[in-house]
Amino acid sequence: METTGCAVVGGGPAGMMLGLLLARAGVKVTVLEKHSDFLRDFRGDTVHPSTIRLIDELGLGAEFRRLPQSRLSNVAFPVPGGPPVTMGDFDALPAPYNYVAMMPQWDFLNFLADAAAREPGFTLLMSHAATGLVRNGGRVRGIRVRTPDGAEDELLADLVIATDGRHSTLRSAAGLAPKEFPVPFDAWWFRLPRHASEHGAVAGIVPAFGRGEALVALLRNDYYQMGYLAPKGTDVRIRAEGLEGFRRRIAALRPDLADRVDAIASLEDLHWLDVRMDRLRSWHINGLLCIGDAAHAMSPAGGVGINLAVQDAVAAAECLAPALLRGRVTVEDLVKVERRRRMPTVVVQTVQRLMHRTVFAPIMTGKKSRLPPAVLYVGRRVPAVRRIMPRFIAFGPRPEHAPAFARRAQRTPT
Repeated sequence: METTGCAVVGGGPAGMMLGLLLARAGVKVTVLEKHSDFLRDFRGDTVHPSTIRLIDELGLGAEFRRLPQSRLSNVAFPVPGGPPVTMGDFDALPAPYNYVAMMPQWDFLNFLADAAAREPGFTLLMSHAATGLVRNGGRVRGIRVRTPDGAEDELLADLVIATDGRHSTLRSAAGLAPKEFPVPFDAWWFRLPRHASEHGAVAGIVPAFGRGEALVALLRNDYYQMGYLAPKGTDVRIRAEGLEGFRRRIAALRPDLADRVDAIASLEDLHWLDVRMDRLRSWHINGLLCIGDAAHAMSPAGGVGINLAVQDAVAAAECLAPALLRGRVTVEDLVKVERRRRMPTVVVQTVQRLMHRTVFAPIMTGKKSRLPPAVLYVGRRVPAVRRIMPRFIAFGPRPEHAPAFARRAQRTPT
């Protein structure tokens, strides 16, 4: 049986950032990740300006910019017979935080893990799965853990923080039930090759719309990351149509890519995302706090989920580090984190729900096969929205800054 100051369950962006920040505060922190590495494809790979600024404040900006990445400078939607409508022009924001960095999430997580490993109080346990909570005296005292060899163990902690995603084991164990919001679509992710002769902005986003379906292409250096959207609950039907049926769907939506749909070798190449949107009514019980997707699962609309989770981690570290250093975290400390981050969560989810109703629902029900006229009008004729939207996507409604205890001078990479 081991002990730690704070047990963080889940090695995603929120968990790794939280571990780094708490370790820099001098807290003994242990992060548990159930997988043996971070190499899982088609997870969120957008690092927004709010997170890039945070990384600079931590003194890690030079290292971060050396990672393989491309820059997304705007979000534009094609319009048949007319110029594209730009809904988010990040170039209009002050440099150097005027772009969204696009990189594989495993590179970002390894970067955070390397930075945290330089702190003496930080421990990362890979292939360690939290299976339940340890309780005593009406309080969570730690977690039950399955180790790499399959043995069961316990890790005791002054505080447990769940960052284990939308299917959180710990929030279920705590009996915390989320309020769910309807989502009109699911997503199927896959790759198509991008030929060397094809020019155009790397990290661009190219959507295509049909009746009852949509396709998003995220441009990478040598491939397209494709997201096929269809009404929720149609995964069985899509797979029943078979490989050729799916290839025909993609070719019809993007005829210019029809020459490479054979790169989808089997239906196993499709990574289905059961899109959910929910929010816990309470993010905590005594001794346990949920943040990130464990507290509020986000829609992929806007690509803000990772960055909202990172902001949760920053707020949690700043509010809880003093209590953790004292060795006594109260329910009031946990309430403080939840109150600080609930408003940004509600605002972002409200915007996403509006996008679902005005953009995605009409397309998924077959009523529309393109952006609604009202959306086009706003994008073209309302300058205030064109100014506000990029900042909202880039920084969110309440961006967090690095706590004073975590700031360092810029580190020169070796």
